[in-house]
Amino acid sequence: IIVDDNSPDNTAQIVRNLPIFQSSSLHLIQRSGKLGLGSAYITGFKKALELQADFIFEMDADFSHDPDDIPRLLQACTSADLVIGSRKTKGGKIIGWGWTRKMMSNGAMWFSRFLLGLKPKDVTAGFRCFRRRVLESIDLDTIKSNGYAFQEELLFHTQKSGFTITEIPVTFIDREEGESKLGKKDIFEFFWIILKLKFRK
Repeated sequence: IIVDDNSPDNTAQIVRNLPIFQSSSLHLIQRSGKLGLGSAYITGFKKALELQADFIFEMDADFSHDPDDIPRLLQACTSADLVIGSRKTKGGKIIGWGWTRKMMSNGAMWFSRFLLGLKPKDVTAGFRCFRRRVLESIDLDTIKSNGYAFQEELLFHTQKSGFTITEIPVTFIDREEGESKLGKKDIFEFFWIILKLKFRK
């Protein structure tokens, strides 16, 4: 399932030109404009549930997440409700980040783990495998974060609901083309969402 927010790199047309596009295994959801990361994830999750998927993945499409790791996450998810492809557990690593990006990421992880009591080490990871029942049990429409706080908010609800969460090591390789879309608005939203979850808890 590919959710495209009218991307200027012509993603939708590239997908349509793929031979596999004519099969039933590839689904393109094209939206009129940039509606946000969290909104895109929720749209994709709802489509996967509609298609009766038993296991639902989220991952980056720029090969920062290695598709060859998918079978490992799927295997681990046979004995867990959520599996995180972790850069922070033993054996996991990040390639291509400078010290500034590492410092920002580590700070965000510490802040959210400390305030929300999140048990996984890599709480900002975007490479995950969910059992269907996890996403069915969470009211996805109540998740309001639309930027990089989305991962922590969804993890918070998963842990709070008592689901089993595990991590397996993966290697994250920074994108070779393009640049991160992280902006001041995303940073503000991140802190606001974490604080709101903390005091609502």
